[in-house]
Amino acid sequence: MAVITAVIPLYKTISHINIDYMDDWKRLVEPYARPLFFAHSRMTRGKTLGVRGMVIEDNRRVLLIEHTYLDGWWLPGGGVDALETTGDAVVRELREEGGIIALEAPKLLSIHSNERFFPGDHVLLYRIDQFERTALTSHAEIKNAEFFDFDKLPLNINQGSLRRIEEVLHGYPADPMW
Repeated sequence: MAVITAVIPLYKTISHINIDYMDDWKRLVEPYARPLFFAHSRMTRGKTLGVRGMVIEDNRRVLLIEHTYLDGWWLPGGGVDALETTGDAVVRELREEGGIIALEAPKLLSIHSNERFFPGDHVLLYRIDQFERTALTSHAEIKNAEFFDFDKLPLNINQGSLRRIEEVLHGYPADPMW
């Protein structure tokens, strides 16, 4: 994936390349690249740790992102880097993927096992209410970043993301599984 993300910005600067074609290409390659990434992760770490951020605007809208390599809309987030706290990781991911600068410390909402997606993976969900918007920096990875009204979420939202939003909105207990 590192090679792909390093090369894609170059393609986006060439005017005759169809960006939608490049996104389609990444979506075709992703199912084959994912096992390689998982194998590398498993060899270098016994468990993996990721974060997702729920950015809420005006108590009625939530930030979702659309990847260039996965279908649907997701809460922004990603892996925790070496020597990085989970709070720092979610702040970094929100800046990169959503163009969000946190003006407060992220609030830990819940911890989930992501066994269905990748055995040994865990995801921490954080919430941010005070923020500023800026340009997102992860153009090769993120196709769109948009705020959606809670009652008008996209039909193709990732089911784990949808469950987390519903838990927060309705005060449901957090499901330990992502």
